[in-house]
Amino acid sequence: MVKILVIDDDPIVRAALHRTLQKQGYETAVASNGEEGIAKARSLRPALIICDWIMSQLDGLEVCRQIKADPELATTFFILLTAKGAAPGEEEDRVKGLDAGADEFVSKPIEMGELKARVRAGLRLYQLNQDLQSQKQALEILNQNLQTQKQILEAELAEAADYVRSLLPSPLTGTVTTEALFVPSAQLGGDCFDYYWLDDEHLAIYLLDVSGHGVGAALLSVSVLNILRSQSLTNTNFYQPSEVLKALNHAFQMKNHGDKYFTIWYGVYHRLKRKLVYASAGHPPALLLSSKSTTNFQVKQLSSLDLPIGFLPDIHFEDAVFDIEKDSTLYIFSDGAYEINQPDGKIWGVDALINLLIKYTNVNNCHLKQVLEHIMVLSQQHNLKDDFSLLKFSFN
Repeated sequence: MVKILVIDDDPIVRAALHRTLQKQGYETAVASNGEEGIAKARSLRPALIICDWIMSQLDGLEVCRQIKADPELATTFFILLTAKGAAPGEEEDRVKGLDAGADEFVSKPIEMGELKARVRAGLRLYQLNQDLQSQKQALEILNQNLQTQKQILEAELAEAADYVRSLLPSPLTGTVTTEALFVPSAQLGGDCFDYYWLDDEHLAIYLLDVSGHGVGAALLSVSVLNILRSQSLTNTNFYQPSEVLKALNHAFQMKNHGDKYFTIWYGVYHRLKRKLVYASAGHPPALLLSSKSTTNFQVKQLSSLDLPIGFLPDIHFEDAVFDIEKDSTLYIFSDGAYEINQPDGKIWGVDALINLLIKYTNVNNCHLKQVLEHIMVLSQQHNLKDDFSLLKFSFN
């Protein structure tokens, strides 16, 4: 039942208001002065208060101020009873009442029909306010829950990124020296890479990038890595890149894998013959720098026009063969290494990355961390929007 508190030092007015409001079905309490009224308001927490302005000791204006200053009573609808008349100071007094927090005024002597109407209107506004407060509390709880879920998700994504990183290969030394850089984006992506000796003479190299972000992309990339690492594609010659891509395309059609596809650059290096055979499925071009002198390089982009894995069945992939001269360097990267949003809104681009790699290789044999530092300065962001993968192979 709705609670209403009447505060008035006139016993006749108190009794009349109490009886009238009770007949309307309201639970009504009364107080004979301001201090008693404030105490009852704090204990009863009424929806509406009717208070006389002119009272001894504590007047209605001060009662209103104290009620509205209490956070638990601030939404209580407050009606001030004022002396009826057109005295010169009446308008000024109403301004004072509004400044004190009064929501409505009723003049004395009281016209009960008017009072009932103002009480009904005040209770409607009070209920609307209560509903808004309830919705606000519900939204705050929902927001807290979402923040908690966000923190859990971020922790799980970080854990998943650590797992992907743990699968990546250790550096090689010897006739082929490797350097690798993998920086997961703020949201888990789909980059993965590997390199390993198929035998004493043949080194397999690949980097793949699954479309989209999140756990689904990461799971698919890890699945491909495990299949290639275990060489479990049936009837596939892993020394022949085009056959590997054909088998992957047959096994990973996007309609069977959540509409996800992936690009991949796959190569095999013959150590004794110093030949590199490769095939690419929609992947960014690899960069081969062959040394002519200590400061001059022959630049070749190892690219292909073939479609990504999973787009269409029965794609015919082409192999390409290159002689690897002494002291050559091969760079392989994902699009996250060059699709960098700059502050001016432009994309940095693959040509800019290639030029940077050539420049650093000319100057100091290019440590990959320098490339990353340059890119982070360009983006002016703490986190990249896509996984950053960059591989470097030095053929000694």
